[in-house]
Amino acid sequence: MTTVAVVYHSGYGHTGRMAQSVAEGAGATLVAIDAEGNLPEGGWETLAAADAIIMGSPTYMGSVSWQFKKFADASSKPWFSQQWKDKVFAGFTNSATMNGDKLSTLHYLFTLAMQHSGIWVGTGMMPSNAKAAQRNDVNYVGSFSGAMAQSPSDSSPAEMLPGDLETARLFGKRVAEVATKFKG
Repeated sequence: MTTVAVVYHSGYGHTGRMAQSVAEGAGATLVAIDAEGNLPEGGWETLAAADAIIMGSPTYMGSVSWQFKKFADASSKPWFSQQWKDKVFAGFTNSATMNGDKLSTLHYLFTLAMQHSGIWVGTGMMPSNAKAAQRNDVNYVGSFSGAMAQSPSDSSPAEMLPGDLETARLFGKRVAEVATKFKG
């Protein structure tokens, strides 16, 4: 059986809701980074035991949140022993604007995965970019590198668009399927 962990920070709840959709698709365990940048008890062990690690952070000022960065810096301990080498990795993010420099956040997550000698998985989804496309379509934001969502700054997590959440769910499913192939 393939095990997947979703490690994420969510400042206002939107990225947390996205993490839940990713985890649903992947059949994954959620590992929430708290407001102080720490993992819950047993979090490091969950990540060590996982075949795949999907990382998520809101995009703040063109990168991950400081809480996620604190986790990333602390991951130097498993990095030193190459504990996560050859694990499957992927990433997702959310911001208030359509662009919001989300790609910078995904690049950060990709770089972190590569430093851990991981194997990166993209969305595997075509973007919804035809004239008939609607904002609620799957992968409307149009990312190949990892899942992206857009939540207006004055919206609640409950108001996230079903299309963005379905994109996240399908993305989690893909990562779990790829991890199973690598494990097989």
